[in-house]
Amino acid sequence: MIELFADVICPFAHVSLCRLATRRETDGRQDVGIVVRAWPLEIVNGEPFEADKIAEEIDVLRDSVAPDLFTGFDPAAYPSSSMPALALTAAGYAADLVVGERIAFELRELLFEQGVDVADPAVLASVADRHGLPREVLGQFGPVHDDLAEGRRRGVVGSPHYFVEGRDVFCPSLDVSKPEGSLRVRFDVEHFDAFCETAFEAR
Repeated sequence: MIELFADVICPFAHVSLCRLATRRETDGRQDVGIVVRAWPLEIVNGEPFEADKIAEEIDVLRDSVAPDLFTGFDPAAYPSSSMPALALTAAGYAADLVVGERIAFELRELLFEQGVDVADPAVLASVADRHGLPREVLGQFGPVHDDLAEGRRRGVVGSPHYFVEGRDVFCPSLDVSKPEGSLRVRFDVEHFDAFCETAFEAR
């Protein structure tokens, strides 16, 4: 099992998860589950991210490492809070690992590829319905706060922060830097390959 702490509104986590899912399929290791736990950046940073800032990060990611992603991102549909989406993801995992993983990926697909507001109650209700979850789970933020506390206890430094086989690493697929204050990102092939070898090695 691969475990990570991430925010649904984090574009770096979206790239990382998409690359990881592709590698898992290539390696034929669909038996290895991915558990995405909540790391709500609006609480961690003390304020929500602005849509314009996320859009700037997305522009850099598309230009540098992910030209195939963020095809439908719409700043106008950027959620006012990621807490409702994180709560629904946690409810999915509480029901079943596969359900939770599917919801974690679907919400990011909706936000970054379809331009959908994943804080919209109607959107979240539709996702819950599709995965057989009762609508009563919507807006239950206790598990999100529990994940945040657990992440802090385990030394999470940002989104996405992975844990696998007793090891942890922050964003193994991307090398992110800000020389002279300008964001630069490159795909870190060496670290990503090493991480995948640990995560998907035959057991």
